Parts: sequence; structure tokens; C-alpha cells
Amino acid sequence: MGANYANLFEVIAGNVGASDDVTRISDLCAELEAYLEAPQVEEIYRAYLVGAAAHEGQSRVSGEPYISHPVAVARILAEMRMDSKSIIAAILHDVIEDTPTLKEQIASDFGDEVAELVDGVSKLTQIDFRSKAEAQAENFRKMMLAMVKDIRVIIIKLADRLHNMRTLDAMPPHKRRRIARETMDIYAPIANRLGIFKMRHELLDLSIKAAYPMRYRALESACKEVVGYRKEIFNTIEGAIRQRLKDSGIDATVKYRQKNIHSIYRKMKEKKLNFKDLTDVFGVRIMTDSVDDCYRVLGVMHNLYKPLPGKFKDYLAIPKTNGYQSLHSSLFGPHGVAIEVQIRTTEMDYFAESGIAAHWIYKEGESSSGSAQTRALEWLKNLLEMQQMSGSSLEFLESVKVDLFPDEIYVFTPKGDIKKLPRGSTVVDFAYAVHTDVGNTCVAARIDRHMSPLGSKLYNGQTIEIISSEASRPHPSWLDFVHTAKARTNIRHFLKSLQITEAISLGQRLLQRSVSQIKGGDAEISKELIQKILDQYHIADEQELLAEIGLGNRNSSLVAKAMFDIEDDVTGFDDSGKPLAIKGTEGMVVSFAKCCRPVPGDAIAGFMSSGKGIVIHQRTCPNLTERDKEDRQLSVQWSEHVEGEFLAYMRVQVANQRGVLATLAATISNTASNIEHVNLTEKDGRISTIEFVVTVQDRIHLARIMKKLRSLGVVNRIWRK
Repeated sequence: MGANYANLFEVIAGNVGASDDVTRISDLCAELEAYLEAPQVEEIYRAYLVGAAAHEGQSRVSGEPYISHPVAVARILAEMRMDSKSIIAAILHDVIEDTPTLKEQIASDFGDEVAELVDGVSKLTQIDFRSKAEAQAENFRKMMLAMVKDIRVIIIKLADRLHNMRTLDAMPPHKRRRIARETMDIYAPIANRLGIFKMRHELLDLSIKAAYPMRYRALESACKEVVGYRKEIFNTIEGAIRQRLKDSGIDATVKYRQKNIHSIYRKMKEKKLNFKDLTDVFGVRIMTDSVDDCYRVLGVMHNLYKPLPGKFKDYLAIPKTNGYQSLHSSLFGPHGVAIEVQIRTTEMDYFAESGIAAHWIYKEGESSSGSAQTRALEWLKNLLEMQQMSGSSLEFLESVKVDLFPDEIYVFTPKGDIKKLPRGSTVVDFAYAVHTDVGNTCVAARIDRHMSPLGSKLYNGQTIEIISSEASRPHPSWLDFVHTAKARTNIRHFLKSLQITEAISLGQRLLQRSVSQIKGGDAEISKELIQKILDQYHIADEQELLAEIGLGNRNSSLVAKAMFDIEDDVTGFDDSGKPLAIKGTEGMVVSFAKCCRPVPGDAIAGFMSSGKGIVIHQRTCPNLTERDKEDRQLSVQWSEHVEGEFLAYMRVQVANQRGVLATLAATISNTASNIEHVNLTEKDGRISTIEFVVTVQDRIHLARIMKKLRSLGVVNRIWRK
């Protein structure tokens, strides 16, 4: 221990009740001396003195002095061989939140770099949120954004969570369960995503222990029992492996590994197995000096024990997204014991324990450039893109959680480039993985040279060629089948932007119509009148005002009256004046009710729906209430030139005989219509009723379809809903 700060331990030790604190900081400094320079250790000790003074008088729920927690977090990071700035930030990580100490003071004492790290780790406490879920989501969002600036933020946060989980017994049961769930949902997946498997496994084991204490104790006891009665078999297997490797001239380290409690629990739950049915509770890990030796060891293992078919995975040639590399194979051992073998280099084994932290060594004016950092930075770049396009913290959290559970598949571009996607991904997910513009314009794909729709699920080893069109745009239905966070975020962002554009256009038409009703003719709306309304409603600009009107959040009639200072107590929508013409090209701000499915030619009524714009019903729709008609009705009519196709609903009663559905479908197809949905309900043994939703251009087109169907001998009756 450095002489410059050893005497300070003696000063602290003289204080009553400080002996435990002295032991903790002295153990930490001893750990740090193994890899840091003496001046760095002294600065860390100085940070400890600042932290101890700031937390003076504070205690944890367990009754321990609060400073014991940040010192323990720093110890975890020291064991991971993190840099001195990270250790200082860990010691001070709660001073901004829990003490009067300011970020500026930390920056003054230890530099801006440490201050930014501490600020990134600190929780949000000064913002009021509408719900606890929103507060947690915003906290998570802040943490992710701080991580984009400096990945050490999340490593410190993970260490903080790990020590909290180790000391969770002091908390009441309901809090233990809540914290355990949050750890399983967020922190353990982040550790996995960054390849810090040692920390991930401990976080998950402690979460199972906190959430399901009786199950945890039962599994722990069962594992110890297995070790006892299989010890002789394990020794036999280990001896055979060592001898065979020696005979082959391969220098390797062999060690046993026990499957983690959480892995055992998850497998039993997912596959509905009893503990005695598990075959891979224990395995063998073999470390060599080179990748070539790894493949040689694999050959030796497959010669020694027969491999289980379909149980081989090569993460050397294709590493996992988090950088993990290893060969995995399951073998038939002696006495029918299954053995899971992991083969990797010593360097890969170290990375598998510490992940990104194993390579993220910070030095003055220098940065590492290993594959782990490249993958991490790629993920962080995607995170930044997602948060910029997300509409809320909750939406961002949902997107990231999807991204944190990547049970991966590997597919190829036509040029042979590998793309890693979560299992369950579709063609659209692949398109967005290639590039956002490719995703936004995709129309179909060739999977292994066969044409496939956009919703097709992808599987390992497939080659995908995206077919795109400049005229194509994302469709809301894509959200029903996309799997990746990037695709979902980009589709939502595009649709929101499109909806706002359409809302502005509709708002302009509605406001002009209302002004014309008041002033007559084609009255113009001057910039002065617009500015008057913006000031009155505290709205930033004209575009926002028009979008509010188009989305139904503001009444165009009331806005127009406010422009001309017309007093009016009426709060409902004005149904007088010239009806608004519906063209069919208004987009998402004009929708057609599914209850009555109006088509051009029907008598229609429009109703303003907040946040959605105008909803069009048939005027005789039974779902409309008198209150709807009084409060929200808008006078509308079909334009002389309506564009596009509309969905119409009809029921067909037919004789129950073979081939009748095919006959009806062929007839509908011959009338230039497409069947969007069909539902068959059997009435009795002789008569069936078939419900169709078909595309039509107008009421005349629908009448022609119904006439053709009625002429078929098998049709007894046909009617619209």
C-alpha cells in the first residue's frame, strides 16, 4: 500500500465504528495496486474521503454506513480491471443524488470526465412523471443516452445493480420481487448484450433467489447432490479428456463448469422438465492458445465421445452479436451421461467473463479498437437512432427491450454479407437491417431465389434479396409482424411524420371551410389572423395549429370564430355550411368505420375523433349515438372524383355443397375485386352463411358484385351489413 495514503487509514481507524470502512477501502486499494499506478490509487483514495464525508450519517437499509455501498461497487469494477476514472466515478456515483454535492464540485475536484460519468449513472429524482412506469422508462432512457457518450456509464451502473442484488435480503419481500424483475428485464440483458457473462449470470441467479427463494434453494440443493454422486464419473471424464489431449500434443486447460441456477430454472420451465431429466447440468470448458487448436480439440473430443446430432454450434466463425466466441458441442459420455463441451482460446474465455470491459481500457489520448468495441458502438449508434425517433420514453424502453433478447439467426445478403437478426425476424426486419431507406421502400423479396411476401419469417442460412420501389412506403400493418426494434421504430417514425403531413393538409381545408362560412365566399386567412390565434392558444407555429385541427384536437369552427372575435358558447362541431369533400386520398387522418364500411355513393356522416382526425360512417349506422351527432358531427360528402379502393362488407347465404367457396371467390375475382377477409359460419347441415370483406371502387361496383353472386344457383340470399 502506498505510503502517501497509508497514514490516512490510521486517522480514519481512530474514529469510532470506522474499522469496517478502513478494511473495505484498504482491500480496495490493495486490489487496485495490482494494476494501477500509485498516483492513480492515491486519487481514488481521495475520492473515497470526499464520498465518505458527503455520505456522513447516512445508512443503508441493512444498517451499514452508506459509504460501504460505493466502495463495494468500486471493488467489483477493480476486479474487472476498469480504469481509475471509472473507479472514482463508482465511489462518487450517489453523491449528486443523495447529498448536497454538485456536479460542478466533482468536476472541479476530479475533472469533467468523472463528473459526466457520475451524472450519467445518477437517477432522475427531480422530475414529476404521470406514472411509475414512465419514470422508470425516462430513467432508463437517460441512462442509455449517457451510455452512448461513454459506455463506462453502463458498466458502473451494472456493478451498482450487482451489489444491490447481493445485499437485497435487507429489503421487504415485495421490493425484492420488484427489483429482481427489473434486473431480469433490463440489467441482465444489457450485461449479456455487452458480453459481460460473469456479471449477467450472477445478476440472474440473484434475481431467481429474490423472486423465487424456495425454488432457488431446492435447485441449489439438487445441484450439490448431483456433484456428490457423479463425482467419480466426472473425474473419469476429466482424466480421459486430459490424456487424449496430451496424446494429441495439444496444450490446453480443462475445467468443469456447472450450469447456472437461472439457466437450469429457465430450461425446466420452458421444456417442462424435472431436474432429473436435465442432461447438461455440468459441462467441460477447454481453453487453448489459438483458434486452430480449438478446432483440433473439437476433433479430438468427437473421436473420444460421440457427438449428439444437431447440438454443434460454431461461434468462432460467426461470433454472437455481443462478441462471444466459442465452439459448443454436446457429447455422449460414459454411463449415458451427456457432456456439454465449450472450446475457446484463453483470450476468448477472458472476454466471455468480462465482455466489453475486458477490452475497454481507457488511456490518455488513446482508444481501443477491438471487435468488442466495434459491436458495442454499433449497438449504441442504433440506440441513439431509436431514441431520436421514439415518441416517448415508454416506446423507447419497449424498443430496447425487444433488442435486448436476441435469440439470433444468421442470414445472407446476395453479396454474401452476414446479417444477424433476432429469431422470428421477417423480410421487413432484414430490409431495415440493411438500411433505413431499403426498409422504407421494400415491396417484396427473393428468399433463396423464390419470391416471398414481406411478412415471411427468416431462418438460419437463407439468402435474402430485397425488391424495392421508390413509390413504396411503410404500411401500418407492418407493425403487426416486424420483430426488431430498429424496424418498429423506423416504421412508427415514418407513419407519425406522414400523419402529421396529412393532418396539416386536412386542417388547412377545415379551417378555410369554417372561415368561408363566417366571412362568405373564398375569404383569405391573413398571417395576422393566424398569428393572433397562435398567441391566444400558445402554439409555436401555423403548421402545429393546422395539425391540431386536422387531428381533431381543435375545433376549426371555434378557431375561425376566435380569429374574428365572435362570441359563441357552442363547443360542439358546426354542421352548417358547405360539406367537406372526401376524396379518398386524405390518408391516415380520414378513416372509414369498420362497423358500417361506407363506400362512395353511400350517404355519409363525418365525426371528429381526437388524435385520429375524421371518422366516416354511413349516415344510418346504428352505432352512432345522438350525443355523437350533437357534439362531434361534421358535414361531409363524397368528392366528384374519388380515388382509391374501399372495403365493403357483405353476407352471402349459400347451399352447403362442395366447392361453393371457390365458386364465390372466382366470381368476386372476375369483377375486378379482391377478397380481404372471409369468415365461414355454418347455419345448419344444408345452408351456410359466408361473410366477405371485399375491395370496391364505389357503390355501383359493389352492386355489380352482388348481382353476379346472386345469379349463381348456389346463392340463396345476399345482403350488406
